[in-house]
Amino acid sequence: GEDNDSFHVRNTYAQLEVSGVKGDGYEEGIERTRARIGTSRQSQLDAEEALGNGKEKMRDLHPKEIQFLANVDRYGFFTIPSHDRLILLNSGPLLKRLAPSSAGPPSASPSATSLSTLPPVPRPIKEASRIAKWTRMLMPLKRSPGGNVETWRIKPPKASKLRERTYKGVPDRWRGAAWDLMMTGYSGMTPQGLEKLVDEYHDALEKPSSYDIQIDLDVPRTISGHIMFKTRYGAGQRSLFHVLHCFSLKCETCGYVQGMGPIAATLLCYFEPERVYASLVRLHDAYNMHTVFNPGFPGLLEAIYVQERITEQMMPDVYAAFRKHMISTTSYATKWYITLFANSVPFQTQLRIWDAFLLEGYDVFVAVAVAIVWVYRDHITSNAANFETVLSLLSSFFVPEDENALLSWIEKTLGDKKLRASVLRWKRDWKELVATGKDATALL
Repeated sequence: GEDNDSFHVRNTYAQLEVSGVKGDGYEEGIERTRARIGTSRQSQLDAEEALGNGKEKMRDLHPKEIQFLANVDRYGFFTIPSHDRLILLNSGPLLKRLAPSSAGPPSASPSATSLSTLPPVPRPIKEASRIAKWTRMLMPLKRSPGGNVETWRIKPPKASKLRERTYKGVPDRWRGAAWDLMMTGYSGMTPQGLEKLVDEYHDALEKPSSYDIQIDLDVPRTISGHIMFKTRYGAGQRSLFHVLHCFSLKCETCGYVQGMGPIAATLLCYFEPERVYASLVRLHDAYNMHTVFNPGFPGLLEAIYVQERITEQMMPDVYAAFRKHMISTTSYATKWYITLFANSVPFQTQLRIWDAFLLEGYDVFVAVAVAIVWVYRDHITSNAANFETVLSLLSSFFVPEDENALLSWIEKTLGDKKLRASVLRWKRDWKELVATGKDATALL
């Protein structure tokens, strides 16, 4: 049965889904589950005052809300998230294709160029023309009873342009539609299958989950500085809780792990909660995220094995430096692979990486990981490098000097047929190592 604390959490979110909370999007809100409402009269009054009463939707915007909205960037962030180590991901090395290379000068600095703050979000180049191209490329596939487009498809004559246009950057206006059609194409899911998942989501809302307390603890700290998730128990936080609650019931093996939160939060920026749930299921089933979230993270270890083989083949001096300094790939890359690079690169860069991922699959993240090592290879092989400098470097927050250079490099790397054949071979090798119990010693 469900324990009292878990029921309290689930019941609180259910009640607030009906009443709402005041100041959603600009107030901090009142904590009700991680710390119960106090027994004092003032605590009770504060909690009641923070509940929504329906009047907010009928009035003019509060001055504080107007102030917040004036400072929101195009992706919904009102403050720039702070990070311990911001470093520049130089575009120079990305202008050269991945190929066997030797170490740089031994006198190279072990540190990369650091930044004091994240630069402002740039307006995408050629956005208007790209919006027009995507508008001409997509057409409605299914409409709701009210006539709104629910799903899209690519016009057959334009299908050959999808990969090229994806890597050039999906216009944010079309991102939700593009992501949905990519997931549909990759998973092969029918509209009926999608409707079944939507029904599944609504049914799961009524069921208890043993992960509810942990999910509730993680929700407020999942994505900082975003207007949708600012207010405690606001619509964004409630949606995030509900999606993760339902998804935790989908697979008994995976249950819930913290890395699911940033993925769900990103998807909530583009889809309704039930569609986010359906998206997570497709990622789990078709994109092999089941193996990434599984206890022991077998899919993550396979990706790391492939990354190490690429590094050994293309950057042997870097691979030797990792061995010399006894740096395991899991020590810096685990976060990358579990959160799909959320909180490792700027949000707009993460979105573009996800554009490619949803089109091509999980190998995109291996290519991104290799790109980062490729850019910093001279720092890693420097005579002055050591365990601390290399691990600090690769545990940083990476700010691309030129996103287009990064995505172009990934596109060319994944388009290399010889490399793709090697990747398939290395995946087979890894499965053989696992089957014979030799995987424990196969990684750095």
